[in-house]
Formats: sequence, C-alpha cells, structure tokens
Amino acid sequence: MFRNREDAAMQLAARLKSRKLTDPLVLAIPRGGVVTGAVLARELGAELDVVLARKLRAPYQPELAIGAIGEDGEVYLNDFAREVPGTTDEYIRREREHQVAEIKRRQQLFRQARPAAEVDGRSVIVTDDGIATGSTMVAALHVLNAKKPREIIIAVPVAPPETLEKFRRQCSHVECLLAPEYFGAIGMFYDDFNQVEDSEAVRLLRESRTARQTT
Repeated sequence: MFRNREDAAMQLAARLKSRKLTDPLVLAIPRGGVVTGAVLARELGAELDVVLARKLRAPYQPELAIGAIGEDGEVYLNDFAREVPGTTDEYIRREREHQVAEIKRRQQLFRQARPAAEVDGRSVIVTDDGIATGSTMVAALHVLNAKKPREIIIAVPVAPPETLEKFRRQCSHVECLLAPEYFGAIGMFYDDFNQVEDSEAVRLLRESRTARQTT
C-alpha cells in the first residue's frame, strides 16, 4: 500500500537509480502519471514530458477499457473487446472520434507548458500511477517505438502480473513495485488517490522544465 503517488514514485526512483541511463527522459501518461513522473524526473535527473494515449471505454461500462488510442490515431483493441455487449464498429468509430478530440485538447494544453521532447537515442522511462488492463500503455509504446529511443523502461507502482508479462516483450525493462494476483482497481493500493486535474499536471510540467533550465 502506498501513501500517495509521491510515495510510490520515490520507491520507484530508488529502484531505478542504479541503472545506467542515457540522457534520460520520463514520459508520463496524464493525468495521475504526471505526479509519478515529476518525482521520477527529479530524483533521476531526467527530463519530464507526457505521452498522450487514451483508453477506449466499453459501452455502458466507462471504467472498463476495451482498447486504447495513441497520439498517432491508431486504435489497439483488447482481445476481449468484441465480446463486450454493444461493441460494434459504429461504437468504436464514435469512441475513437471522442478520444482523438480529447488527445488534441490535451496536446494543446500541455504543449503550452512545454514543447514535445526529443526521444531518439534516449533512455525513456514511461510511467503512470498504475496499470490495469494495460491498453493505454500499449498505445503509448507503439507511439514511442516509432521514435527510435535507445531503450524503453516501464516504471509503475502497481499492475497485474499477467499485464506486466505482455509488456516485457515490448520494452527493455519493467520496474513494478507491486504485482498482486488479485487486482481490483489501481486506487485500492493507495491511501490517497485523489483525482489529478489538468491544472496540476500542467503546473508539474512547467516546474520540472524550469528546474532543469536553472540547473
């Protein structure tokens, strides 16, 4: 159990400090992941940015991810997606349009705080405050692999073991503090899991960029 996102990120940073990193870049999945990412970037002496990917919500069950979409607009569906009642081609088209619009909104918002960081040739640490189905992370990895990083490290506080296994083939290293067999929801592993607002994520991005420019 973690006290909050900052506590979890400090524990993750301690695990990663012994790794040799090349021009490290922490890419956080908004919004909760930006809190985790800000701590990692500070503790590892890394640059902080965001990678924008959105889950595709299941019909009638918005908390369930049937897939995800990345900044490149490509859709990735979970194996079970077509088995979920109401998941038709038309539904997926509408949900994709909705999430593309949200990604564009966030691009405009976050790029006011900082321009997109260069990825090519760098050690990239992709983080979030936890992983459930992993759909959003899959979309993020597809976007990043096309940008030719030196290595991709996934660093998260908590995730189901079966989800972690499928990521090990898509990145250089996976660092996860908790991988419980019974996984209900990410928030159950935190004492404090309050929602992170856009304004908080933007503030953390700006503060991290300012701190690097003044060192």
